[in-house]
Amino acid sequence: MDFTLSDDQIAFQDLARGFAEAEMKPHAAEWDDGSIFPVDALRKGAALGFAGIYVQQKHGGTELSRHDAAIIFEELSSACPSTAAYVSIHNMASWMIDRFGDEQQRSRWLPKLMTMEHFASYCLTEPGAGSDAASLQTKAVRDGDDYVLNGTKAFISGGSTSDVYVCMVRTGDDGPGGISCLVVEKGTPGLSFGKREKKMGWNSQPTAAVVFQDCRVPVANRIGAEGEGFKIAMAGLDGGRINIAACSLGGARACLDAARAYMLDRQQFGQRLADFQALQFRLADMATELEAARLMVHRAACALDAGDPDATVSCAMAKRFATDVGFQVANEALQLHGGYGYIREYPIERIVRDLRVHQILEGTNEVMRVIISRALLQE
Repeated sequence: MDFTLSDDQIAFQDLARGFAEAEMKPHAAEWDDGSIFPVDALRKGAALGFAGIYVQQKHGGTELSRHDAAIIFEELSSACPSTAAYVSIHNMASWMIDRFGDEQQRSRWLPKLMTMEHFASYCLTEPGAGSDAASLQTKAVRDGDDYVLNGTKAFISGGSTSDVYVCMVRTGDDGPGGISCLVVEKGTPGLSFGKREKKMGWNSQPTAAVVFQDCRVPVANRIGAEGEGFKIAMAGLDGGRINIAACSLGGARACLDAARAYMLDRQQFGQRLADFQALQFRLADMATELEAARLMVHRAACALDAGDPDATVSCAMAKRFATDVGFQVANEALQLHGGYGYIREYPIERIVRDLRVHQILEGTNEVMRVIISRALLQE
């Protein structure tokens, strides 16, 4: 059991940290305030390999491990959790094409996704199907060489901006076995989008409904066989949960570092905040919880890399723990800053807003508990 990063992993970490500091951190507040999708910065990241971290090299990806990806996402999110989280979603959708698509599909979509000339979105959630994803109702009816789609996907990151939408649709009976995976390209007749949602956080990425009205999609755009869509969606989410957990680590670490610096500088009652034992203990607990979360995330990533049969449970545990801890640490850091933590001159409040949604997406933390408890109680 070796907890030391390899030389390659340290190099990936340094690369991601340098990019985050130079290309993301100076602009993160502006992106948040103006709801700006930072296309140029994202494409610069893609040039470093961040658009296809675990996509095969022969299709333009970097072909690294899930553990490597967790290290990279922690660094990117230390500058801007919102933007880092979109990169995670783009990676997840691209990997699903790489892992479950055929050679023609990979050649058709991956090259432009790997440079982020094109952007990708993952479409599972619906207005009436959130945590109960298997109850989704978007219908895809076979008509010759096409499927005709009708329905709506909700809260889609990249909605209206992305070029490629990896969608879970119902081609068969009720339940998970009736779900298939289709790629729908922007500009397809019958594809439209809802209004851009106004959100608490994650403002550097657009979120909108994706609407299908008699939308014709070629059968050739189906990823995998009919009925395999739910399995594909869940496989994507295992990695997505590790990534979003790692994004919570990075945002929380930035807040912890800011709180430490503030405590060393700020004086009240004739002494530094750092000299009050009660505050020292709070900082110590924040650092301890964050380190425990990091270990869980890295262990889950290694389990997924190794094909461990319990990897799904490990990913659920890591996602539940790390996203809860990440938000708690960020919120504690805001409290330690007092009124300064609440104003936009300091980055704490933005990170608190960004990290809150991590407890909801990629499966709510309540659903993570369902996954864990089912495994524990299986006879």
